[in-house]
Amino acid sequence: MPDPFPSCFGEYAVQVADISGTANRTAQNLVTCVYQTKFSSRCRLITITWCKNLVGQEFTVNVDDTSAQSMCKVDLKPWYYWKKQGFKNLDVGGKKIEVFWDMTAAKYTNGPEPQEGFYLAIVSHGEIVLLLGDMVKEAFKRTQAKPPSIEPLLLSRKEHVFGKRYYTTKAQFAETGRTHDIMIECHTGGSREPRLCIRVDKQLVVLVKRLMWKFRGNQTILVDGLLVELFWDVHDWLFNANMGNAVFMFQTYFPVDSESWVNCEHESMVSHSLKNRESKGIAGFSLLLYAWRSQ
Repeated sequence: MPDPFPSCFGEYAVQVADISGTANRTAQNLVTCVYQTKFSSRCRLITITWCKNLVGQEFTVNVDDTSAQSMCKVDLKPWYYWKKQGFKNLDVGGKKIEVFWDMTAAKYTNGPEPQEGFYLAIVSHGEIVLLLGDMVKEAFKRTQAKPPSIEPLLLSRKEHVFGKRYYTTKAQFAETGRTHDIMIECHTGGSREPRLCIRVDKQLVVLVKRLMWKFRGNQTILVDGLLVELFWDVHDWLFNANMGNAVFMFQTYFPVDSESWVNCEHESMVSHSLKNRESKGIAGFSLLLYAWRSQ
């Protein structure tokens, strides 16, 4: 689609605008995470999507190959109890990939992603290339696989958040850093002038006044010693309140001499890591939030 606000977002304008345009009021509550992994001597992207709707929950595993994509979808509806534990085989470039899971004791908070009491393991040639969840011992016992030779790396996270005035989530910006609490507060009604406040661990990092004129923009903040570029688009909250959502993106940057993201020979991985290189460094983890107003 055409770039409606290049002056605000620069190279990110099209990306954020496209995402905002694809979301709608019927969007399900979902979280999508993209991981960089390496197996069969090649780097591959693995996308995990957790979804929650009126009839239950589900998750999808998508392994990206250079020529095709292999997908595994599992419904976790209450009447599908036997599906809460199991495994499936995937064919990725002629190689067998095994997906193991156990969600029988999974515990959730408000979102679709389980927080504890579960595991999701992806195995290739007797090696766990990606392991999610806290039931680590159970996962290794079930799969009879060895730990990964190269630890997977979380590239991006996309999620939907809901609220009336406050929108909260958690994020880990540095690979070895701690998890931070993120709170977005937006005043758009009443007699007060619209304004936007964004806090990380209760500390105010962004305050946007005169929001009617600054409904799209970006600002650089510092978290865990890393530069984090924060982009926002709250146009629909102000001018299309009945239909639209706001979009926020947090993009981290590593120092130019960092090797954290140049650890893979695969061309697509290297291009993903380096295509956003600027004077501030190498683009790293990104967090994208769709913020929906609850009725």
